[in-house]
This record gives sequence, structure tokens and C-alpha cells, in this order.
Amino acid sequence: MNTTTRSMDDFDLHRDSQGRWVCRLAGGEPRVGVQLVRSFPLSAPDEAISIVDPDGHELVFVARLDALDEPRRAAVTQAMSEREFSPVVLRIREVSTFSTPSTWQVDTDRGPTELVLKVEEDIRRLPGQRRLLITSAHGVVFDIPDRNQLDRVSRRYLERFL
Repeated sequence: MNTTTRSMDDFDLHRDSQGRWVCRLAGGEPRVGVQLVRSFPLSAPDEAISIVDPDGHELVFVARLDALDEPRRAAVTQAMSEREFSPVVLRIREVSTFSTPSTWQVDTDRGPTELVLKVEEDIRRLPGQRRLLITSAHGVVFDIPDRNQLDRVSRRYLERFL
């Protein structure tokens, strides 16, 4: 963190009329086109979030999302959800084959879709967790937060690849 980085108590984050995210630091000029970056998107997604300007310079460091007041937390959460696309798999309906490449028909929190698993190594287990991340042939990362919460059929499909 550099000396110009502000604490999480003295900033405002909002959209401008063109839909761009704007960060205004206390007593400063608004910075248009900021982005939010998670330092640890898998192991601590609600901690260590940086708001950076278009050149990548950190403006604000948010140590913990839950430490923000409601308006700031809502803005940060909205900005992060727009930047990240990681559908959550709710159910695996069908797999084309138990060898790779394999085409999977899945239901996600964003609706039904199809993913192609190129190699078994594209299913990543996170150490000490029941969470799985599946990277499709198109580079989309699908999230299974707790594989034990899937239905029995979905778990059986997964077991064939783990």
C-alpha cells in the first residue's frame, strides 16, 4: 500500500451518468473509471479489496467488506459483481462422456448452460474446502461452493472426474 492510499472511511463510490464507476476521496477530485480488485478472490473474497484508478494505482484499500457502512458495501458489492462472472453450478444434469473432453449440461444460478471440460485438471479443489472451481474450454470459471450440497446424481457425475 502506498502513502497516497486512503482508508476505507473517506471515500464515495458511485456510477456516473455514463455508467462508469467513480471514486471520490474526501477532499479530492472524483476519479472516473475505477475498478475493484480482490487480493484473494478465492480464499478471502470479502477481504483485501482495492479500488484502483484506470492506470492501476490504488486509491482505497478495503480491509474487510463487512466493516463498510451499508451504502459503501452495496456499491462495492455491485461493482465487484459486474466485474466478475462466475456462475454457481446448482445441478449437473448430464455429461456426454466420462473421459475428456466432455460436454456437461448444468443448471446454474444464471440459468441452464453447457460447459466443455477439456481435461480433468480443469476441476480445481481448494485445500481444506469442499468448494470446486471448474474452468470450461471457453475460460469461464464455474463455482461449486460445496460439492456435498449438490444432489446425488450431480455428486456421482463429479466423482467420476475427481
